[in-house]
Amino acid sequence: MESSNNNGSLEQTLQDGNLYRQVNAFIVAHLRDNNLNQAASAVASATMTPLNVEAPPNKLLELVAKGLAVEKDEMLRGVSSSPLFDSGAAIPARYGSIPEPRVVAVDFSAVHDIKGASKSFPKHETRHVSEHKNVARCARFSPDGRFLATGSADTSIKLFEVIKIKQMMLPDAKDGPVRPVVRTFYDHLQPINDIDFHPQNTVMITGAKDHTIKFFDFSKAVAKRAFRVIQDTHNVRSVAFHPSGDFVLAGTDHPIAHLYDVNTFQCYLSAKIQDIGVDGSVNQVRYSSTGGMYVTASKDGAIRIWDGVTASCVRSILGAHGATEAISANFTKDQRFVLSCGKDSLVKLWEVGTGRLVKQYVGATHTQLRCQAVFNDTEEFVLSIDEPNNEIVIWDAITAEKVAKWPSNHIGAPRWLEHSPTEAAFVSCGNDRSVRFWKELP
Repeated sequence: MESSNNNGSLEQTLQDGNLYRQVNAFIVAHLRDNNLNQAASAVASATMTPLNVEAPPNKLLELVAKGLAVEKDEMLRGVSSSPLFDSGAAIPARYGSIPEPRVVAVDFSAVHDIKGASKSFPKHETRHVSEHKNVARCARFSPDGRFLATGSADTSIKLFEVIKIKQMMLPDAKDGPVRPVVRTFYDHLQPINDIDFHPQNTVMITGAKDHTIKFFDFSKAVAKRAFRVIQDTHNVRSVAFHPSGDFVLAGTDHPIAHLYDVNTFQCYLSAKIQDIGVDGSVNQVRYSSTGGMYVTASKDGAIRIWDGVTASCVRSILGAHGATEAISANFTKDQRFVLSCGKDSLVKLWEVGTGRLVKQYVGATHTQLRCQAVFNDTEEFVLSIDEPNNEIVIWDAITAEKVAKWPSNHIGAPRWLEHSPTEAAFVSCGNDRSVRFWKELP
């Protein structure tokens, strides 16, 4: 009886004209904002919705992602979240719970060209926290900011607990030396190119030159080796978990990113190379915050934006970095913009909906290494590397004015920067094998 009452109230809600109008508005806005203008016009006409209806960017994607997450949670409540993962002996209680951001995302569509309008980047202190036996090639924070992992040409992965790094940096630490490295994994045969953390489970993935993606469970103190392996056909340059944790995206020496189902390991190839004119390896892949899109930075100098559901290319920004390689690309938190970095020594901000260049950050030379450009956690600043001067360069994200240049303290320029997603802290690592942690001075 209760079930039929629920169904009745649901039908009544769905028949509410206001809800219909709202859903139609979100659909039209979604199609329009993704430049699917013909489809937007057709839906607008069929539903009598204004084509210029106002709706927050990507609101439909956000609501669908939340609904799917709730539906999945209800299905799996009391059950292990996926057959891929062992539910026993989780290291960190509350792993995956994301703290509230310090500030709301910045509105990059605002125009600020006023002299003196730039914010000051706070002073940071830095500490050498560990060293690999060969080049430290990449680093990544967990989504909750509690862990940091680094990968090396020596084929090892080091996992750090961020709170232990901070304890190590305290001037009055009295309890003897703190060891911030909580796990070291060895299972690759060639240098590691990229790392990512599962959004909910204590699992890391790594992509390497040995053509593999490996899954490591870091809840178990004794596990040194991968518990699952995806064998790719190419050098795996970049890896990214879908925000649901159900898929892994791999950028490889193949021109099209490989999409894997983590439970079946089935690989999906979305497009034919000749159809979209791709000509080069994929240096980096990254998902948007809801997983509705992903972005690729390619050796052919292009930035490409892909539909996260159909894996079809929805926008190609050809020659984004001229004739040089595009080496990193990442979405802003609101998914409206992409920050890219290239070997033309430029860092650029692109509008997703139009492909328009919005801002350009000039003054950091990077032509050799596969260095990143990254936002700080509040997206108020952009950080990158100046190779000749061995400096870390910081710009005000809105005004694009250079606001700081700091010696990197590495021997030779660092090759990778990664900022914490949750606090004022970042990591640098590079050819001198060292891993340095940077945190805002109190």
